[in-house]
Amino acid sequence: MRNYLVLILFVLVFKISYSQFNEKELSFTFENVSHLEALQKINSDTDYQIYYLQNWFTDSLIQKKYTNENIEYIVADLLKGTMVNYFLYPPNKIILTNNNNIYSNLPEGFFGKDSAEVQTVSASRKVAPIFYAKGDESVSKSMETIRVGRETGDKSKETYTLSGYITNFESGDPIPDMTISTNDNRLLAVTSFEGFYRIELPIGSNILKFRALGIERTEKEIIIFNDGTLDLEFNESIEQLDEVVVEGDIYKNIEETVSGTEEIDSEESKTIPLVLGERDVLKVATALPGISSAGEGATGFNVRGGKADQNLVLFDGATMYNPQHFFGIFSAINPFSIGQLEVYKGNIPAKFGGRLSSVFDIKTKDGDNSEFKGEASLGPVTGNLVLETPVVKGKSSFMFGARGAYANWILRSMKEESLSKSRATFYDGVANYTHQVNENNKIKATAYYSKDNFSISSDSLYIYDNRLVSLRWQHKFNDKHLSEVQIANSGYTFNIEYERGANNDFDLGYKINETEARINLDYLHSTDLKFNYGVEGKLYAVAPGTLEPLNEESSVEYNSLEKERALESAAYISANYSITKKFAVDLGLRYSTFMALGEQTQYEYEEGAPKNQGTVRDTIQYGNNEVIETYGGPEIRAGARYLLTPSLSLKAGYNRSIQYVHILTNNTTISPIDTWKLSDLNIEPQTGHQYSFGVFKNLDANAYEISLEGFYKTSDKVLDFKTGAQLLMNENVETEVLQGEGKSYGVEFLLRKNRGKLNGWLGYTYSRSFLKLDSEFEEERVNNGEFFPSNFDKPHDLSMVANYKFTKRFSLSANFVYQTGRPVTVPVGNFTFNDAEYAVYSDRNSYRIPDFYRLDLGFNIEGNHKLNKVGHSFWTISVYNVLGRNNPYSVFYVTENGNVEAYKSSIFSIPVPSITYNFKF
Repeated sequence: MRNYLVLILFVLVFKISYSQFNEKELSFTFENVSHLEALQKINSDTDYQIYYLQNWFTDSLIQKKYTNENIEYIVADLLKGTMVNYFLYPPNKIILTNNNNIYSNLPEGFFGKDSAEVQTVSASRKVAPIFYAKGDESVSKSMETIRVGRETGDKSKETYTLSGYITNFESGDPIPDMTISTNDNRLLAVTSFEGFYRIELPIGSNILKFRALGIERTEKEIIIFNDGTLDLEFNESIEQLDEVVVEGDIYKNIEETVSGTEEIDSEESKTIPLVLGERDVLKVATALPGISSAGEGATGFNVRGGKADQNLVLFDGATMYNPQHFFGIFSAINPFSIGQLEVYKGNIPAKFGGRLSSVFDIKTKDGDNSEFKGEASLGPVTGNLVLETPVVKGKSSFMFGARGAYANWILRSMKEESLSKSRATFYDGVANYTHQVNENNKIKATAYYSKDNFSISSDSLYIYDNRLVSLRWQHKFNDKHLSEVQIANSGYTFNIEYERGANNDFDLGYKINETEARINLDYLHSTDLKFNYGVEGKLYAVAPGTLEPLNEESSVEYNSLEKERALESAAYISANYSITKKFAVDLGLRYSTFMALGEQTQYEYEEGAPKNQGTVRDTIQYGNNEVIETYGGPEIRAGARYLLTPSLSLKAGYNRSIQYVHILTNNTTISPIDTWKLSDLNIEPQTGHQYSFGVFKNLDANAYEISLEGFYKTSDKVLDFKTGAQLLMNENVETEVLQGEGKSYGVEFLLRKNRGKLNGWLGYTYSRSFLKLDSEFEEERVNNGEFFPSNFDKPHDLSMVANYKFTKRFSLSANFVYQTGRPVTVPVGNFTFNDAEYAVYSDRNSYRIPDFYRLDLGFNIEGNHKLNKVGHSFWTISVYNVLGRNNPYSVFYVTENGNVEAYKSSIFSIPVPSITYNFKF
């Protein structure tokens, strides 16, 4: 009782002294002086004594003026914007502290919960001060202690946000996929591809563990008093480990709200045996459930039963119209230049638009800004090289990649005479410049170009090329608000040079160009609520066809179709909200508009009549930039996730999308000479709806991932062709195409093993894809207006990718694919006319070619892992199509000498061995 009375007396005396402390009125003027100089002036001009450490303050200058103010007001105002707090100790002492407060009262309950006396001397502050165990044995003496934020009197919040960037000390590069966890592993964060992290920590002392592949394991004591920023640098690990297991994203597949996403690392694809030993992340993507191609030698992808033109391929934010070389056998992107590939096939984020089925978001890696390095490979038909070098050490870098094919020697060495004059070459190059201006601003510029030349047993030379440039500026307003401004331009052209030594030699050309500007912003309202919003605009320019004589002897007359132009724009916003710890939603709204622009000629057709040359009612001339037609509407993106347990979740999603550009093709599969057509007066944009639901589970301490996801898609105004359509150089192309309904549905299963000597995945998809072309006019109706299988309808699709490590240096890889045969249209009868036999064909796609299956094997040899060596080598010995399966690419029928003959074509009908040498320095 006596002790409590003494305490009460002390508090009363303190309060009286405190009130007298501020009685003096002071005046000061500080002109361009530092905080230290201001504090020293108060010390020298008054009888107040201020205690502090000089290293708490920076050299920043202040301008302040005070007239007849008390000392507490002056000190509090001077310390605004710093991490320094103050404590007034009567009669004339001012004690400064870094980050934390000094308290004059003990918290409630300090002497016990039942102590009535304590209630009478409760502190004037309504919350307890922060205490942390300075002498905690769990904290290593060598562990760095970092204080973050400035403690305030308001402790209504129990947790605060710590964020920042983590980089490699030696190179300055961001460290992606680094795990940051508390000592008890209850709180976890993972750095992004740019090295950014954000974690919510309880107020006070926290022990954080930092783990990443190739980086020294580190622990730090973080004492957090308020929201704050902490940028860190870590050294590379030099110790040799028996095995390193990185589990940075172990729960990402469970916890992320957006469903139907896949991430592919370029480095992970090096052990997967592919044709001629060429590493290819896009080919790896087709081994995942829901993604397939029409077959060997087919360009493009089919995602969840969608057409190949319904996929948006982005390369550092710029559109790539043809991401493949040589009819899809090789990727058009140097694999050594890729940092990451993200595929969205389900709930597509609102910031992406313009396609119905999927987004392939490819990002190049930044060059090393600390030292010169490179990577190269040499295979039987291709060679790759990527170089990285610092420009301004520690701040900017340049990356350059080049690749070329030299397959002509193989074609010329074949016994088949018709192939001796064939040629097939391609090359591509990519470069990017990255500059970290300061901690809040980063600039990245990317340029890309590729070109293909091939002529296989024909008189025609096919030439096509891609090019693109993009410039991105990333700006951080503060810890919660980030922005990115991007300008990009991309183009695709193809030419067919027909030369037969006669007078009908010609050059047929096509070109599409796209220019885009985008502003994208991310706002972190809280740990539970995040926003993404922005605007974008695209300007299209299409030269749909140019025909000109190839030489002076040609009788072909010059002809050029009118150019097409259009403006597409959109605004979008999305929110990711964790309603509870178990239930989260991702809601997005995108509103897009499309204006077809002149100068152009459009045709109006008679109502109640099919579109053909004979039903043209009027010809309308539109002037330059005059609006021909406007389309638009809302696009809804919605997803939800519910955690049944920390390792088991349910996800559902819904998408509504609009697509304003179409591919014109009458081939069984799309090819490099297919043309893109803009929506106009007679061709409407496509719309699509997708519903999905899935179950996601991690097993055996996250060593296994298993998922089962179903989807149902509908689409309208899908473009297809009339039988016998002529699409190239047709100024009335709308008379040769049809727009109908599409639908697809399916179930996707994935089992992935992430750890151990044996790793890889097994994927299976059951899906169906149908198209309906109905009309009141017979010539615009296919299969009597009923649904029929699309060209890429393959109900069963099974893939297995596995890698077995015998030792650290030797591993065996396998890749197995099985697919149901693709639908085809076949002759079911014949008739004779003018002494010639002609075929009568079945309903469209009512038969199938034989099923497709292929097994590839590879043996991988790593170089030794000595630290002091010039470079690291990697050998891959592989056999593509080990079983020698003669998988048909297509089946077709022609009339020769009055008879109908059937032909089957295939790309690789024998085992194809290869050996590739990779070297990294």
